[in-house]
Amino acid sequence: MKTVEMMGATKVKNALLAKEKKGIKRLLARNEVTVIIAVLFLGAIFTLFSDSFFTGYNLFNIGRTVAIYIFIALGQGMVVIVGGMNLSLGFIGGMTVVAVGYSMQVLRLPPAVAVVIGLIVGLLAGLLNGAIITVLKLNAFVVTLATSFVFAGLINGVSQGFPYNDIPTNFTIIGRDGFLGIPHLLWLAVVTLVILGYFFKFTVTGRKVLATGGNVEAAHMSGVNTNKMIILANVASGMFAAIAGILWISRTGSAQPSTGADWMVVSFAVAVIGGISLKGGVFNPVGVFFAGFLIVMVKNGLVMLNANVYFEQTYLGIILLLAVSLENIKVIINRNKLKKSLKAESKVYAEGNT
Repeated sequence: MKTVEMMGATKVKNALLAKEKKGIKRLLARNEVTVIIAVLFLGAIFTLFSDSFFTGYNLFNIGRTVAIYIFIALGQGMVVIVGGMNLSLGFIGGMTVVAVGYSMQVLRLPPAVAVVIGLIVGLLAGLLNGAIITVLKLNAFVVTLATSFVFAGLINGVSQGFPYNDIPTNFTIIGRDGFLGIPHLLWLAVVTLVILGYFFKFTVTGRKVLATGGNVEAAHMSGVNTNKMIILANVASGMFAAIAGILWISRTGSAQPSTGADWMVVSFAVAVIGGISLKGGVFNPVGVFFAGFLIVMVKNGLVMLNANVYFEQTYLGIILLLAVSLENIKVIINRNKLKKSLKAESKVYAEGNT
């Protein structure tokens, strides 16, 4: 009798252990958990080899850069979600910077008015991209590549390559100060991610946008106005690019026409590593938040370790390649698991009918 009870207890124990292992595997398979572990690991490594990495001053600067990178990634992520891309993202940011700088320095407009003008520029640029893609049925890659040249010409034509340095001091408060030791920029990024998380999970429009990215034909047959969703995504992309440009001015205190030139790799790296699938239909606010930290920590840590900064783009490119590769590896593994499961079920069904 005792032997039977012991065998039963052992079975229960094994079942609980198997369930626990399964739960751990599922947890580790989540994008945000992987990114969080990577951030903690890198933080420990850089802290170990650099005395100046884990300091209040350095962490504050990291937080400010992370916030801007998050907005840059959101600009790319909004169109990736619907299965597209925005190669003109950095130029929309640069165009916004020039518009805001020109408004404040040349036109002598109040900062609030200049910001509104900058946001309108970003929204119109995004609307232009979305309208061309949907009306002319052109590929997002081709459209945004073409408009990137248009926007670059406008940037150079208006600014003549000169920066706008006459920026009011009160305009830099958001970009340089903080609250409770955390940069204002980071608070703004967190609030934005929370709002977007709610939008995509609990609102009808948000679910329609995700459905469009998941399968545009199926979404269209279900009654979703997919063209409207694609335009909305591109307008949001332009808006976030504009916000990133405005915040960049607030942080640096100068409106540089070259702003946005290096945003392409950052926008894709943070978005993809953060769990926004290149196949569309997925948004992960927690993943994007920690992916921003991962990219900035890599760049900051390399400087702290006196690494050759001229290879910075190489490092970021490798990280992006690894992120994309891991995404496809996960898809292949899940596909193989599904095949095995279907084979096992068909075998059991066949044996049951014999």
